[in-house]
Amino acid sequence: MVMEKISLDKAKDIAKKKGLKPGRVKGTNGVQFTKGNNARLEIVSWEEFEKTLTKRGLAVFESGGWMKIMKKTK
Repeated sequence: MVMEKISLDKAKDIAKKKGLKPGRVKGTNGVQFTKGNNARLEIVSWEEFEKTLTKRGLAVFESGGWMKIMKKTK
């Protein structure tokens, strides 16, 4: 399964269709997608999500509708 880097706009569209929101593990700068029903995660704004991705050198990758946050490839 090949993971391809996608734009944040495409990630937002996929997340919306799957009922996912941008989230952060409480007390860390780790981000992930969440349905909002995990006590260890807090929902953040898309703007904050994007800032964290940029600051940490991360991007959203997708394959077959599955999304994963990973280090950007060059």
